[in-house]
Amino acid sequence: MNKLQDWKERLKKGHMLSVICVLLVVVVALGIILYKKQQEYKQTAENSYNMAFYELVGYVQNVETYLAKALISSTSQHGAETLTNLWREANMAQSYLARLPIESQELENTEKFLNQVSDYSYSLSRKNIYDENLSEEDLKNLKDLHAYSVELENTLNQLSEDLNTGRFSWGELTKKGTVAFAQQVDNISKESFSNLEENFHEYAGLIYDGAFSEHLTGENKKGLTGEEIEEEQAKKIAEEFIGKDNIKQTDSLGFSENATIPVYDFSITNQKDETTNLSIAKKGGHIVSMNSNREVTAEAISQEEADQKAKEFLAQKGFPNMKETYYLKQEGIVTINYASTQEQVTMYPDLIKVKVALDNGEVLGMETTGYLNNHTNRDIKKVKITKEEAKKTLNKDLQVQSEGLAVIPTEWKTEILCYEFKGKVEDREFLVYINAENGREEDILIITNTPNGTLTM
Repeated sequence: MNKLQDWKERLKKGHMLSVICVLLVVVVALGIILYKKQQEYKQTAENSYNMAFYELVGYVQNVETYLAKALISSTSQHGAETLTNLWREANMAQSYLARLPIESQELENTEKFLNQVSDYSYSLSRKNIYDENLSEEDLKNLKDLHAYSVELENTLNQLSEDLNTGRFSWGELTKKGTVAFAQQVDNISKESFSNLEENFHEYAGLIYDGAFSEHLTGENKKGLTGEEIEEEQAKKIAEEFIGKDNIKQTDSLGFSENATIPVYDFSITNQKDETTNLSIAKKGGHIVSMNSNREVTAEAISQEEADQKAKEFLAQKGFPNMKETYYLKQEGIVTINYASTQEQVTMYPDLIKVKVALDNGEVLGMETTGYLNNHTNRDIKKVKITKEEAKKTLNKDLQVQSEGLAVIPTEWKTEILCYEFKGKVEDREFLVYINAENGREEDILIITNTPNGTLTM
């Protein structure tokens, strides 16, 4: 009897132990699942904050750019457009700023700044629309806002660098927000902001392609001339472009029917086992792109020598009279943008990019999309005002360094013949475009010179 009871006790304890083990396994499993879910949630939140932050950085950069343009705009029509764009970009910056995990009081002055830029630019754009000129006070306020926008942009760039290098996460940024943004608070001129506020109660915008590159494509491809060709013809064109004596093997990569320009794609291996990819247009057999990705480990030639090599290459391949515009240098390779010229008038829609190796000047790549979409002979006899008359439209502070005629594209897929004036205001370079028919200010670009290239905004 005692043995039976003892056996039952052991059985009972064993059952309880099994239950406890099962419960422990369940608890551990649930813990792991919850931990994974928590990590996934943190990663999702981190990604969301990253996206919001980098959008904020981009919009603040745009705010600074439009503020700079507004300072030298000299016509009410273009001024209204610039200020409307400024109003939009400041609003978007506010939207993404609000998504960051930082207490609102920590960003109070940054929010205040963006809100003032938005309201003030909207008010000034209304002035311009009604053909009122901006007053000296208006320009002074814009200058003050621009100075602060530069400081804000610098701080955001520093935060971006800290985030990229892992110095802190978004959770830490939440705690350190006061410190990180306090630097900006000290830079705010309270008197300047209070003066602005007095007015606000009355108020009810492949690698760098250069200026005008957003208008590269269109339905009517003016430079895409000739009859349609078959793949075998395209192969011969590709091999002739590379040079048959230098070819070890040619492989067909098929036909890209849905590309902006339908092309036959090829991969060509040379005698050194280096590979070059080429795209040949079905219509006319034009070279759309050529690209070789060999490594460049040294820089032995200058930017000027690379430019000369690229121009010689373009002339040999049937693209004479090309003018260099902007360039970007990365990892021993310089990518230069060229625009065609017609009777010394620069045709900015007709863009070709050329990649040059800085070790020996070899052309490693070419892309002709802009040229094939837009190249044609233009009527450049529409000039109705003189260069001196056009200069009268310029901001009085712009120190003109060079001048000439240029055709620029518009967002409506049209083109305008303009006088192009390159000049400086203080230490900043600008390109100003004055309509050669009516003297209207059509566009302003800011030139940014960096150690790796010349860009425009």
